[in-house]
Amino acid sequence: MNVNPQSYTVDLDWKKPYPSIDHDNEAFWDGLKEHKLLVWKCQQCGAVYWPKAYCQNHENEPFAANCEWTEASGRGKIFAFNIHHWAFHPGFKEEVPYVYALIELEEGPLISSQLVGDDLPTDIHKIGQTVEIVYEDHPAQGFTLPKFRVVRG
Repeated sequence: MNVNPQSYTVDLDWKKPYPSIDHDNEAFWDGLKEHKLLVWKCQQCGAVYWPKAYCQNHENEPFAANCEWTEASGRGKIFAFNIHHWAFHPGFKEEVPYVYALIELEEGPLISSQLVGDDLPTDIHKIGQTVEIVYEDHPAQGFTLPKFRVVRG
């Protein structure tokens, strides 16, 4: 595994469920491969969404023409988390225990992801900690996963 502060590459056989990539979210997954976290933004009022949705603040143009993918900061706060002690799928058995969290992005929307790194939360006092995205590249499988780590300091 090659590691640097913002990304790392995993060259192992993939044994977990594959991400569900379709026409509606393909741009999001393409952005991750370029190490960009994309969110869906209304160009009329500035509201930001994840996952892709119609703007809830006003009438929308056909086919969501008033919205577009835009790059997010990749930073946020832990909104909620749980610690998995059992693998819900055999592909995760080597990782338990692991921390899965809801991250409230600086731009507003919530995104769920696994937390990685040495400073993982263990109790509710860690809710609100600042996190940043880490890109987990899987070149053999053709996708990148968004993971987050706690920002120290």
